[in-house]
Amino acid sequence: VQLQACGGGLVQAGGSLRLSCAASGRTFASGTVGWFRQAPGKGREFVAGIRWSPSSTHYANSVKGRFTISRDNAKNTVYLQMNSLKPEDTAVYYCAARSGTYTASSYGYDYWGQGTLVTVSS
Repeated sequence: VQLQACGGGLVQAGGSLRLSCAASGRTFASGTVGWFRQAPGKGREFVAGIRWSPSSTHYANSVKGRFTISRDNAKNTVYLQMNSLKPEDTAVYYCAARSGTYTASSYGYDYWGQGTLVTVSS
């Protein structure tokens, strides 16, 4: 599975961005896709996850109510809509995929995209 993440950029605090994660080589239909982020000097942290079947979504407390993860089955793509962005959301965002159930642990994911940088200015 190859994952291609895109959509990052520079935005002012309070603004919005939508990240995309497109898969090739295999569909997401039997697993889970997660978004993680890594800020400078910090470890990689879970942001949001979506399981295909049964369908479920999961969010880190820090983004709940501001970020929405969704999917487009036909395009084999997962999105992360980020609203009300804060400077502390600044990080490289990665999408990752795994077979099976949801987990927030980055160690549970087998496939990773290349990362896309999100910078939120104050």
